[in-house]
Amino acid sequence: MDPIFQHNQYLLKRQVFALAGKFRVYDSSGENLLLFSEQKMFRLREDIRVFADETKTREVLQIKARQIVDFSAAYDVIDSATSQKVGTMRRKGLKSILQDEWEILDVNDRVIGRLFEDSMGLALLRRFVVGSLLPQNYDMVFGETRVGDFKQRFNLFSYQLDIDFSMDTARQVDRRLGVAAAILLAAVEGKQSS
Repeated sequence: MDPIFQHNQYLLKRQVFALAGKFRVYDSSGENLLLFSEQKMFRLREDIRVFADETKTREVLQIKARQIVDFSAAYDVIDSATSQKVGTMRRKGLKSILQDEWEILDVNDRVIGRLFEDSMGLALLRRFVVGSLLPQNYDMVFGETRVGDFKQRFNLFSYQLDIDFSMDTARQVDRRLGVAAAILLAAVEGKQSS
């Protein structure tokens, strides 16, 4: 596996003032760029390509929506080097109206975990009272075990998401799938708060 996906902590930054979504994933220091992605505009079916740097010469991941328009969209995560599916992130459509929730599927489409917004109360405050002024926090769980934390930093001028898998000492989470989940949160859930 690519050494980019051996880290336990990452920092994702989404460029706010750009026509197309630009995502940069750094190591935990926030200084060393590990991944770059630029979301295409006006796509009916989401197809996000993730590269090792901003020159876009080495593609490392693909995140592809299965359907053109789907409220409960499923996004396959594919390792570009091997063309093998790593897993799938499936959005829980109706449930995500009030509190964002995603299912994490293995390569055979079996549910192995969930990624969900921290609390219903805070989710409702975000949606109906204070909007994006209240940063989001997501927990990733496999069974009853918390394996990841996705915490948005408060910043009026940029979207920044701390990604932490340090509690996943058994390395249950494939980091390729975890990083793809963070990019999807910034791309899909980020559209709601824009």
